[in-house]
Amino acid sequence: MPPTLASLVHHSALKLTVRAGEGHLDAPVRWAHASELADPVPYMEGGELLLITALKLDAEDPQAMRRYVKRLAGAGVVGLGFAVGVHYPDVPKALLDAATEAELPLIEVPRRTPFLAISKAVSAAIAAEQYRAVTAGFAAQRELTKQALSAGPEGLLLALAGQVDGWAALYDASGAVVASAPDWSTRRAARLTADVERLRERPAPASSVVAGAEDRVELHSLGTGRRPRAALAVGTASTLGTAERYAVHSAIALLTLTTERSRSLHAAEQRIGAAVLRMLLAGEPDHARTVAGNLYGGLLDAPFRLIVAEVASASAARVRVGADAASAAASASASASGEGGAETGPGSASAAVRAAVADASAGGDPLAALVDVVEAAAARSGEALLVVPYGERLVLLVVDGGSGVAACAEYAAALEAGRGTSGREPAASGEEAELVMGLSAPAGPIAAATAYKQAEQALSVARRRGRALVEHEELAAGSVLPLLADDAVRAFADGLLRALHEHDATGRGDLVASLRAWLSRHGQWDAAAADLGVHRHTLRYRMRRVEEILGRSLDDPDVRMELWLSLKATSMGSD
Repeated sequence: MPPTLASLVHHSALKLTVRAGEGHLDAPVRWAHASELADPVPYMEGGELLLITALKLDAEDPQAMRRYVKRLAGAGVVGLGFAVGVHYPDVPKALLDAATEAELPLIEVPRRTPFLAISKAVSAAIAAEQYRAVTAGFAAQRELTKQALSAGPEGLLLALAGQVDGWAALYDASGAVVASAPDWSTRRAARLTADVERLRERPAPASSVVAGAEDRVELHSLGTGRRPRAALAVGTASTLGTAERYAVHSAIALLTLTTERSRSLHAAEQRIGAAVLRMLLAGEPDHARTVAGNLYGGLLDAPFRLIVAEVASASAARVRVGADAASAAASASASASGEGGAETGPGSASAAVRAAVADASAGGDPLAALVDVVEAAAARSGEALLVVPYGERLVLLVVDGGSGVAACAEYAAALEAGRGTSGREPAASGEEAELVMGLSAPAGPIAAATAYKQAEQALSVARRRGRALVEHEELAAGSVLPLLADDAVRAFADGLLRALHEHDATGRGDLVASLRAWLSRHGQWDAAAADLGVHRHTLRYRMRRVEEILGRSLDDPDVRMELWLSLKATSMGSD
């Protein structure tokens, strides 16, 4: 606590006496200053204890004292010390009445107490308070460091919340809450997403204050690059003190170290990722799993997609213009995010995506901006992600149907919206470098080489059509699937699946939906069972019933092909 009038009054060596304003002695004293000016207000900053002997004042004039005291109180002076026995034997009644009326503390200073002693007492108390604050700050720094090392960002936030007697939250680059402490603060922190997004658009390091009805929140960007990688929010009931400020600054430094991976670590991860990718493309999935370990191993346990991205010149990237290209962009976005998924049009792009596009358009690295967007989305959803520079290209291996695919679609939509139309001419000043991406169909580790070829083919089409993103499944949309609308094909499909439909109509199981889910997941029991919301043993039983009813083995790839095409044909016929 800084020195107060009460602490000075209780200072045994000063022998001070309160004559007025007893109810305001808890006011903190920023400094003690002696002045005999008739109007010292122009030289006051507020928070001072003013010491006078009334050398140049008519201290017995009620009107003059009322004006004098009123100006002092209006300037923020917290107290008036009057030395008795110098020019006046006692505190003049006019001054006492004026101080009482204004509720300004009036302190009687005995003749034997020099003003210098009061100034020294205030100075010593301020110095002691600053020392306590610095000591507490260093102690907080040690505690925060300990928690960061032992419990990660969550432990650090909990310790910080205790240090500031409030709450703290960590956000990713998109403004989503990554962690908060205490638990009750999660909902409060979530309401600041828009403020965090605005903070991200400012050059780093940046900070802002959000004053609400319930608390005061400080927002600080985290990261060493031009675009912050994260943000810290600290909510308190009042303005932070010196010790609390030390704690916040320590947390900023520690969280920056936590969120910013070192270059050597990043390079090591990239080397491991490159090795995993080479093994997958060489048809060695088992070796790839061994090398991937815990870093990327989970990514290979479920269907994934390969994304190949590169920067192409604008003039070489466009042959289609206008509505046709815009329609294709919408198709790619919807296909990547899934039917009925979140809208990914330019109007709905998140602030993080808009900032990444703006940075790339302003001369930044489009591939680096893509990585930032996809990594943020994957981290937010807890998905594994493999990013490998591959010559002049960038290869990303992402979870099928996950946040990484959706982030690519959103980024592509924002890119094409920023270009205006897909067919605009390049600027006269020279060639424009624009990002193009190709997205493979879902695949497993054993089919990684095929997925890479699919992504390359889609990338080639994206480059020729001036599209930001093309999915490989779009390339086949005009070939086989429309042929299934033929009446003969539909008749064959109805006949093949009739027994299953009749079985399902009796209410004894959902074999058709189960078969569709199992085939769509390439026979992966866990993934298909999860889609259906059933146990994998239940799904295995249903597939045995399908084999028994149809008299065919699902181990036969021709049978699986016929069943899948039949399901597609019947679904088209019902539309």
